[in-house]
Amino acid sequence: MIRKIIHIDEEKCNGCGLCATACHEGAIDIINGKAKLVRENFCDGFGDCLPGCPTGAITFEEREAPAYDETAVQENKKKKELQEKMKHLHEGGCPGSRMRMLEQPETAESVSSAPVQPVSRLRNWPVQIKLAPIHAPYFAGAKLLIAADCTAYAYANFHQEFMRGKVTLIGCPKLDAVDYSEKLTEILRNNDIQSVTILRMEVPCCGGLEMAAKKALQTSGKFIPWQVVTISIDGKILD
Repeated sequence: MIRKIIHIDEEKCNGCGLCATACHEGAIDIINGKAKLVRENFCDGFGDCLPGCPTGAITFEEREAPAYDETAVQENKKKKELQEKMKHLHEGGCPGSRMRMLEQPETAESVSSAPVQPVSRLRNWPVQIKLAPIHAPYFAGAKLLIAADCTAYAYANFHQEFMRGKVTLIGCPKLDAVDYSEKLTEILRNNDIQSVTILRMEVPCCGGLEMAAKKALQTSGKFIPWQVVTISIDGKILD
């Protein structure tokens, strides 16, 4: 039958997984770092996945497709709920959600040295992008750090090496399921920002934060020096 169904442009897709999360029917999976419509009979054509896509990779089209199968969708939902309760390891989907055990060996220095009281380098509040104001005194002449939530936990010297001397904004595009680019554009456009550092994790879902920040830089109408730094899950800076 000819009906309305979503189309995913793999060239634009960054594999963030927001569409798969937004699709309550389970029609979309992340395969090899790209979103794919793997169950056409699960797609109801309403497009809940469209607003969450940070790259505009999802559109509607009308074409030959199997009819929406609500019974199959409900059965699949029950199956997923059971899997969640069993707490199995993630063998597919977003690599950033896969369970891992990280071994961080204690060095002789860390065990024997006298404890040093760390100093917070936080210069502003709130820090969540969603809560941050458009105008604030601390934005005047600021160096801006736009960081993924997880970077502060993965990188041990986060405050000293990245937050020091900067105004910090944090977020997670996968959990917030919002487009940060509009808020970031207004902050860049309406304040004297001197530079931007984008700090992300190596997992694909962090691509949404990087894309939003880059889009904001482009649409702000300003030339602002910027850089992207990627942190590995085991706490190292990747080249």
